[in-house]
Amino acid sequence: MSSNPALVASGAPTSARTLSGIGYGAGAGALWGFVFLAPELVGDFGPLQLSAGRYFFYGLISVLLIAPRWRNLRALVSRSHWRSLFWLALAGNTLYYVLLSAAVQMGGITMTSLVIGFLPVAVTVIGSRDRGAVPLRRLMPSLLLCVLGTACIGWQSLVAPVPDANGHPLLGLVCAIGALISWTAYAVGNARCLARLQQVSAHEWNLLTGLMTGAQSLVLIPLAFALEGSSHGADAWMRFAGVSAALALLASLVGNACWNRMSRLLPLTLVGQMILFETAFALLYGFLWEQRMPTPAEMAALGCVVMGVLTCLRAHRRVALA
Repeated sequence: MSSNPALVASGAPTSARTLSGIGYGAGAGALWGFVFLAPELVGDFGPLQLSAGRYFFYGLISVLLIAPRWRNLRALVSRSHWRSLFWLALAGNTLYYVLLSAAVQMGGITMTSLVIGFLPVAVTVIGSRDRGAVPLRRLMPSLLLCVLGTACIGWQSLVAPVPDANGHPLLGLVCAIGALISWTAYAVGNARCLARLQQVSAHEWNLLTGLMTGAQSLVLIPLAFALEGSSHGADAWMRFAGVSAALALLASLVGNACWNRMSRLLPLTLVGQMILFETAFALLYGFLWEQRMPTPAEMAALGCVVMGVLTCLRAHRRVALA
């Protein structure tokens, strides 16, 4: 089976690559969905603290795993790659999760999921400009379903009280939009870096991102606890450490590894659609946390998510067969 990155970028991957990439995308979404729930689990800690804790553990685990291969890996990564890693770690991890945590705590899981649900639209539109990509007109049904699904969630959040918000929906919306912009930049930049840097595996790139993110967390830690305080009991600190470590292992390490492998198997126009899995799982975990069934509008939104991915797959299959 060909591993030519040009084939992936052209929008015509083989069926096996497509199915494998979708599996990795779904796995990443299932693990990343937990990041929406974490701010509710440790609601007495601020977004800066939660981001600092999660990424400190992510950096620590990355150091332990990368140490045996560091001598060989160091020679493969240039100064320009380290600069890329700095901006990717900032946009896709540190800044993104600070904004997302703030949005969840102030605006609720549902509203935040709504805004982040527009990620597939942003990434897919940008990816459609790549050479040889699936034309944007063929992706319009999928994009329209995505917009319709997020509109359903938005309508629900406007007409019904938000039980998981702290009474600052407008500021929460601003933070969610900032998270959307930040992670769109990461998704596009990361996919293109992985396409160029074939000598480094997806797992190694994830560990290098963890090193850079961990370094950024060391700068964030004193700022976080100076601005958001540290007057918590022992039980609260244990819960905070447990949630932070779990996020680092499951979402940052395993989830990012799945995403990086997916990014090398699928074209950027299809990579954007895979973000819908994160939205779907975030909503599912939110329903379980609130101990309720989804409303008709939320069920319609989830149906649009599924149909959006299927129509996007069909568009790519038609290009592959053409």
